[in-house]
Amino acid sequence: MSNPLQGAQFVLAAHRISQLPSDHGAEVAFAGRSNAGKSSALNTLTAHRGLARTSKTPGRTQQMVAFSLPPLIQGEGQPPLQARLIDLPGYGYAKVPEALREHWKLEIDAYLHQRRSLRGVVLIADIRHPLKDFDRMMLEFCFATHLPCHLLLTKADKLSRNQAAQALAALRKELAASGTQATAQVFSSQAPTGVEEARDMVMTLLNTPRQ
Repeated sequence: MSNPLQGAQFVLAAHRISQLPSDHGAEVAFAGRSNAGKSSALNTLTAHRGLARTSKTPGRTQQMVAFSLPPLIQGEGQPPLQARLIDLPGYGYAKVPEALREHWKLEIDAYLHQRRSLRGVVLIADIRHPLKDFDRMMLEFCFATHLPCHLLLTKADKLSRNQAAQALAALRKELAASGTQATAQVFSSQAPTGVEEARDMVMTLLNTPRQ
């Protein structure tokens, strides 16, 4: 099966949302704690091993990084739609100055509120651990603003298939109990597991206009 995310290319790294590409087209943002495997997930989904920087030291992504995708084909008579992936700064683990943490808190909040081309968020969380405060905050924000959110429970290769299935079921039960409308799946960059499902979800988000 062909990979619709193949051909992703680095565009720029931005310190402020005003430095991001023009706010037209469609984009999906990747968010998550710095040690959850966000860069590895991006590289696996795009089949581009060196697209997002990976490191044994969590927290290397300290800017908003934009990657272009092949244009999205639209209906007859409509021009192709510019498409992007946005890698948001890893949160909660990076050893950065407090002033920089506060800067990114404000910039990410502004990005999620103001970016018109943003069509969904892929939230990266380590399947071996309960959701953290940042994860819950992101889920609650997406739900409150009608922004679709898809959870990738990464590092599933560290668990047995049965343990991974139980973790996914527990998360879905938790989401349902809280009334949070988000989708979730098991994922592993190493195995690989859930890669096609995740690619399909990213494409669905890109092709679905925001409410």
